[in-house]
Amino acid sequence: MTASDARVGRAALDGAAGLAKEVGRTMGIDYGRRRIGVAVSDATDMLATPLTTLTRRSGKRPPVARLLEIASRRRVHLVVVGLPLDPEGRESDWTAEVRSFGERLAERGGLSVAFQDERYSSAEAEARIRSAGLPRKKREDKARIDAGAAAVILQDWLDAQRSRTPEAGRSGAAG
Repeated sequence: MTASDARVGRAALDGAAGLAKEVGRTMGIDYGRRRIGVAVSDATDMLATPLTTLTRRSGKRPPVARLLEIASRRRVHLVVVGLPLDPEGRESDWTAEVRSFGERLAERGGLSVAFQDERYSSAEAEARIRSAGLPRKKREDKARIDAGAAAVILQDWLDAQRSRTPEAGRSGAAG
């Protein structure tokens, strides 16, 4: 097993359960063909917030260096990448590409990477944006939706971690 394999979970919904809690924030990524939505957690890993959306240039490699720069500035220790599964939960060729992207992030940045089911995250982000009462132009902004989808993916992962271990996300909690 390589160091990359140790950092990158192989199961579709691994949740990084075996990773030790490190100090820092968690970053969520909605990896798309045209855009990459980015979200970040608060310092306690309780709340995910949309951060930005990076544009992918056609025929070019994904902006891994830019994502690692964001991760470094935000003191990110773990990246949660949305895993595109079909409605029945099966993986596809696109899923394999997203996994490969996650592995590159882990290798180049020395970060731990987990994968989270992203089914319906964009639809949920759109619904949240609509309910915020924004003007139509802002509600239909694809970049806003992609960053929102990254926040949905990250929040789902954070919530799942807390449900697995009641003390997750709390620092200095007495037992």
